[in-house]
Amino acid sequence: MIGLDSEQKQLLFDYCIGLTYPEQSAEAEALISANQAAAEICSKLKAVFAPLDSVKPEPCPDYLAEHTILRLTNPANSSQDTLCQLLENEQTREVAVKRWRWASFARRFATAAVFILAAIVLLPSLGYLRYHSRLQRCRMQQGSFFQGLNSYISDHDGQRPTVATTVGAPWWKVGYQGIENHSNTRKIFLLVQGDYIKLSSFVCPGSKHGRIVQVTPTQIRAYKDFPDRSCVTYSFQINCRLVGNGQLLCQKVVMADCNPLFEDLPKDFSKPFRLQIDRKSPTPNSSNHSYFGSRRGQNVLLGDGHVKFLRTRYVDATKDDIFTLQNTDVYQGFEVPSCETDSFLAP
Repeated sequence: MIGLDSEQKQLLFDYCIGLTYPEQSAEAEALISANQAAAEICSKLKAVFAPLDSVKPEPCPDYLAEHTILRLTNPANSSQDTLCQLLENEQTREVAVKRWRWASFARRFATAAVFILAAIVLLPSLGYLRYHSRLQRCRMQQGSFFQGLNSYISDHDGQRPTVATTVGAPWWKVGYQGIENHSNTRKIFLLVQGDYIKLSSFVCPGSKHGRIVQVTPTQIRAYKDFPDRSCVTYSFQINCRLVGNGQLLCQKVVMADCNPLFEDLPKDFSKPFRLQIDRKSPTPNSSNHSYFGSRRGQNVLLGDGHVKFLRTRYVDATKDDIFTLQNTDVYQGFEVPSCETDSFLAP
């Protein structure tokens, strides 16, 4: 019987309680059919959760998950502090103590141990609920981006937001405030200036690199691009070329969670940018949706407005990596797709 790793067990747990996407469900079903241990675990989990079938499901509010986690972590932390203080006191106490004091200490120790054990058991599950909640909020943000984009197009005679650029202009200088249009996000920032999308909506709830800044409408109008890289943790389609009416020829993928290759960009815009990738090394997913150190995938907004969670960096069977260009291993920050089938989201 082949053993299961922690990620496979988590997948089976998610599948049995109905938290998996169609791709994850297919993966879980394949694992169950091929592995006896997985089949046994799934059978036991379904038996345990069977009474819940009669309960009408309701979405878990974000505030409830956050408050539950706080209520568990605070007693656990308090118990740990109390335990450390008790141990310190007992170590400095004289040897001659009464038996009833040791009994009281033992009871306190047992109480603290109960709290710590409860936290160890429950926090992983609550951590997954928090992860799943942030994943759903990210999907809603990308959906709202599509709505704001459509509103902009409707108000501008069918034209998408665009800025004048020269051939070979860099796209990596997010936050550059010079007169040159040197970032792929500058045209996206037009949606913020026009109040089609809020600035805070460009920070994924699951990103550890993002930062929501408070700015006034006057400051927004003064900016030429996002204030800095931390204010936008998504990557957007690099245009291949435009047709006569301003429509994009390569718009199969509109945006996605931050490209892992360009998460840390140089802060000094005066220096040249160069990145070489090794296609033989593992290709990580975006860091926006990590769970216990594992980058589980990325939300991707498709051209039809549909948001899809991908566990790989490929949109379809063509095996086109949305975070790299075809036949390109060295990036200097000005490369563009050479054909319509090469989707490239950056920075």
